[in-house]
Parts: sequence; structure tokens; C-alpha cells
Amino acid sequence: MSRQTTFTLACAVVLSALGPGVAGYLSARLDAIESAERSLRALEARLHAREARDARPISLPTPCTRTPQSPGPQQGPWTALGEREHKRRAPQQDWLPGLLKEIERSG
Repeated sequence: MSRQTTFTLACAVVLSALGPGVAGYLSARLDAIESAERSLRALEARLHAREARDARPISLPTPCTRTPQSPGPQQGPWTALGEREHKRRAPQQDWLPGLLKEIERSG
């Protein structure tokens, strides 16, 4: 046999052993990745189930009621107190109504 034929046969033998080995290695790596992904999804599902089981609704001792509407820009906070409280807490100045009208016009 010639050297070229011997070299060709040697390369063919090496490649015939190396090809399936590399294919098997890559196949095993892909299987390991898929297995890890399945395991991760199962753990996530268990975690979500545990969170859903542990989540308890909050019960309030009294029913919720509507809160009063907050005062608009034309109202001061004193309007929510009522006229009697307003006079007692913050006496209205003579210049205050004019200032409020001026602010409403500019705003």
C-alpha cells in the first residue's frame, strides 16, 4: 500500500471514531440542558403553588366606606371643616377672597 492510501485509511478510522463520539457528547449535553430546564419549571410551579397556598386574604374589621372627595383648587382645606370650625381655626382676612379670585384667574 502506498503512503497516501495508508494516510487516508488512518484518517477515515479516526473520523469514524471521533464523529459518533462528538455526536454522543453533544446529545448528552443537550439532554442535560433539557433536564435542568424541566427541573427548573417544576420548581417554579411548586413555588407558585406554595405562594398561592400561603397567600391569605386580608380581612378588615369594618367594611370599607367611601372617602370624602378631596377639596378642589377653588376650595381651601377649611371647607371640609365646616363653617363653625373654619371661623374658630382660621379667621378669614379681608384680602384673602381677592387673592383667591386672582389665583383662580391666573391658574
